[in-house]
Amino acid sequence: MKLTIIRKTVFHAALGALALAPLATGCGKAEAPAKAAAVKAGEAVDKAGEAAKAGAGEAADKAKAAAAAAKQVAEVAKKEALNTAKVAAHGAEETAAAAKAAAAKTAAAAKVAVAANATAKGEAQNVPADWSAVLTDPSKATAIAPAVYKVKFDTTKGAFVMTVHREWAPKGADRFYNLVKAGYFKDIGFFRAIDNFMVQFGIHGTPKLNTVWRPARIQDDPPKQSNKRGYVTFATSGKDSRTTQVFINFKDNGFLDRMGFSPFGLIDAEGMKVVDSLYKGYGEGAPRGRGPLQGRLQSEGNAYLKKDFPKMDFLKSAEVLDGK
Repeated sequence: MKLTIIRKTVFHAALGALALAPLATGCGKAEAPAKAAAVKAGEAVDKAGEAAKAGAGEAADKAKAAAAAAKQVAEVAKKEALNTAKVAAHGAEETAAAAKAAAAKTAAAAKVAVAANATAKGEAQNVPADWSAVLTDPSKATAIAPAVYKVKFDTTKGAFVMTVHREWAPKGADRFYNLVKAGYFKDIGFFRAIDNFMVQFGIHGTPKLNTVWRPARIQDDPPKQSNKRGYVTFATSGKDSRTTQVFINFKDNGFLDRMGFSPFGLIDAEGMKVVDSLYKGYGEGAPRGRGPLQGRLQSEGNAYLKKDFPKMDFLKSAEVLDGK
């Protein structure tokens, strides 16, 4: 009876070793130790059977030893199976991380390729989904302008075209592109027209839009072109203060270059005939001249201009002719 119980113990140890095989599912390296344990446990059962022939006492001792050996082999196999599974899982994590990094690099490369293609075609990049939203939210003015684009201005004295070169002043060219595409330049007064100097515009006729855009400043561009006749430049009130106001030079004003005024566009000789015809009778703004007070224009808009400056010319609209 005692020998039968011991043989059953050995047999159960063998079964335990065989039960380890499922732990290694998907892990080929872990399966081998588990099978080896099962084989060794089986051998232990056979030895126990042989020991029975030698006598019950001796068989019992050998059976106990075989059972202990089988159990030890089973435990080792279990540990190896678990460790192999952990290694496999860690390897899977590393593989997933590598795949994720590769996907990110591929996406970045694709983005660069798209940008390069857009540049080659003369198209804008990072174009907002809804241009109308840009008009009331400068943070959405994210478009990068084409390398070269043309803008048609329709004024109360006729139309003219400006050619913008982004390389001259990238930040200025981008800002102007966003303003035009958003429909900002509609019914805008040429509020500061000084003969033999320049004409300035860009304060909106709707006060709430002035409130939105006045704090939306962009950083300076170092001057690469001179403020010669026909060149168009953003007005500033100090370092990194450009917003929406621009001016067109009536004559060569090279002294502005040293002050950091950076031209971004050029109007040809034919277009400058229209610019020259804009009303200049009000001259410099108050209080130094007869022109509008910028503070009142900011807060009162076109109601102020059209009431107090009836001869002032206006920019009716502006549109990008090329560059998408």
